[in-house]
Amino acid sequence: MLGLGIIGWIIIGGIAGWIASKIMKTDAQQGILLNIVVGVVGGLIGGFLLSVFGVDVESAGWWFSFFTCLLGAVILLFLVRLVVRR
Repeated sequence: MLGLGIIGWIIIGGIAGWIASKIMKTDAQQGILLNIVVGVVGGLIGGFLLSVFGVDVESAGWWFSFFTCLLGAVILLFLVRLVVRR
C-alpha cells in the first residue's frame, strides 16, 4: 500500500473513510477531511492487522488496499465510538 503515493492514499482513504462512516452511521458528524484521515489511519490499522495474519498487503493492488482501508476505518470508528460513550 505504501507504493500508492500520497494522492492514492488520499483518494482511497477518503472513499474508504466515507463508506466506513456510512456503515458506522457517523457521516453526519464528519466532514471530508476527517473521512480522509479516518480512511488513511484505517489503512494503517488494516494493513498492520492483515500483516500480523501473514497477508501480503504490499503487492495486492488498489482494490485490496481499498478494502484494507475500509476494514481499518470501520475498526477505528468502532473503537472511537467505544471510547466516546464512556
